[in-house]
Amino acid sequence: MSSYSRHMSAPRAPRPAKKPRDRYHHGDLRRALLQAAVRTLQKHGFEALTLRAVGEELGVSRSALYRHFADKSALLTAVAAEGFRLLRVGLTEAWEAEGKGRRGFEAMGLAYVRFGVAHPWHYRVMFGSGFDLDETDAELGAEGSAAFRVLLDALVEQQGEALVKTDEPQTQANFVWSLVHGLTLLAIDGSLAQQGVDVEPLARYATERLRTGIGA
Repeated sequence: MSSYSRHMSAPRAPRPAKKPRDRYHHGDLRRALLQAAVRTLQKHGFEALTLRAVGEELGVSRSALYRHFADKSALLTAVAAEGFRLLRVGLTEAWEAEGKGRRGFEAMGLAYVRFGVAHPWHYRVMFGSGFDLDETDAELGAEGSAAFRVLLDALVEQQGEALVKTDEPQTQANFVWSLVHGLTLLAIDGSLAQQGVDVEPLARYATERLRTGIGA
């Protein structure tokens, strides 16, 4: 039973019915829906996620839901797009905070793994199979490309400074992504923890060895 329903139990003298108060800030329903979707995934898994369940958690009507998301696929697509935006911001901040170059690039690698560990369900939806995302969605395409562009641009800049090998940039970026992506998946799926492996030291080692592999 929603929180506002408990105040409607006893009949009183006739008076205009009060409109239920929303459990979110007006004008920010879309973000509230995304946050509720991620919470549902974290607590109950993919099968439990429905538009109806998310709406009930927030206490909003079905019509309000459908103004933002047509179906579950649209909701998940928005979760993935938000994940790529958060990843892009994290990578950019790490790169710039360390002054770019070698230190900035290693910081980006750590930031990538830390993002996945901190946002495991965003990460699963972004890269996992079986989530039925709308691959034609403009926001998802733009945010995904922008996140990868941070890595690609960092490599091209380092090539210009003779800090990394002058391999074909796209291939080099795919190689780097494959390494940190694999490590991140092992971390969020619990495989490393089962073996008693601490993610942070391994991530640091991986980024250092990665530098050895692609360094000029």
